[in-house]
Amino acid sequence: MSDSIQVAGAILRRRQVEQLVGLSRSTIYQRMRDGTFPRAISLGGRMVGWRVSEIELFLADPAGYRVSSTTASEGNGDD
Repeated sequence: MSDSIQVAGAILRRRQVEQLVGLSRSTIYQRMRDGTFPRAISLGGRMVGWRVSEIELFLADPAGYRVSSTTASEGNGDD
């Protein structure tokens, strides 16, 4: 991941996430429902984003990634 987005607490928007992980929007949302992709966080209105730290965890092991119980309780991210 480039240095320009490794700011502590940085948030990535959907298009950035799609480019980084190589998954389509529909696949990302399906995997979120399945608990195999990090949950989106609401940024207000209809905007959502993902924490860089959670995307990095996903990228470390895409096939084995599972949403942790603390992450799952923060919201559904389907906004």
